[in-house]
Amino acid sequence: MENYLTEKQEAVYNFIEEYQMAHGKSPTIKEMREHFGVSSDNSILKHLKGLIEKGFIEKDDTPRGIKLLNVVRERLEGTSQQFKLPILGFIPAGGAVLSEEYMEGYMEVGSDIADSSKNCFLLEVTGNSMINAGIHEGDLVVVDMKREPRAEDIVVALIDGGNTLKRLVKKDGKFYLQAENPEYKDIYPANSLEVQGVVVSMIRKYY
Repeated sequence: MENYLTEKQEAVYNFIEEYQMAHGKSPTIKEMREHFGVSSDNSILKHLKGLIEKGFIEKDDTPRGIKLLNVVRERLEGTSQQFKLPILGFIPAGGAVLSEEYMEGYMEVGSDIADSSKNCFLLEVTGNSMINAGIHEGDLVVVDMKREPRAEDIVVALIDGGNTLKRLVKKDGKFYLQAENPEYKDIYPANSLEVQGVVVSMIRKYY
């Protein structure tokens, strides 16, 4: 059995669990489809099949028969240390400041998402300059303030007094920031370029 769930499988599992606690029975495929805003049963059935194959749910003989194997889930969660990371609305020009003035809240994550709660923070992405790197507006990137930046890393940087999220590129011995969208120009420092943190993972929110 694979000991992980995809984001969508996790979302389906959580919905089934919450529905069963509230209603004392499992949701129908139609109810799951409406909850996740999809038009086809196939997408829901695909995630249910994945959950069955990974040992997180079982089907029984009743019309809504879905049995959650919580012991499996608890064993999975026991392998990952949980801690809270602050969500910053933006980065002040001087660098990441972990104070209430700049925080929008906290999110609990596992050690598979971030290595340390002391060195990392979450930043909500605005704009679409990094879509070809798979980072879209509204995504949360996990930023490590202590990681040594290297060429080709995606970083949060302060360039000539302004903050941005871009790929760090080195050419002819000099660094610049590269967008991952042809509609955006690369940014070359006129005076200063300071990396404030390296992106180590990403969390996508599904509505």
